[in-house]
Amino acid sequence: MWKLWQLFDPRQALVGLFTFLFALALVIHFVLLSTSRFNWLEGPHKSAVPAAPALPSK
Repeated sequence: MWKLWQLFDPRQALVGLFTFLFALALVIHFVLLSTSRFNWLEGPHKSAVPAAPALPSK
């Protein structure tokens, strides 16, 4: 493992890794916020189409 760190500067590699992980976390959270099921700020959206009436049983 030490040979790998001789190829890369540890500070620069860790800053790059943390930047990538932070950007990935932002993307995942914004994707989840754009869905109706996982939007924890506004809650689930109500559907615009009403449900079909139930048929009476015979």
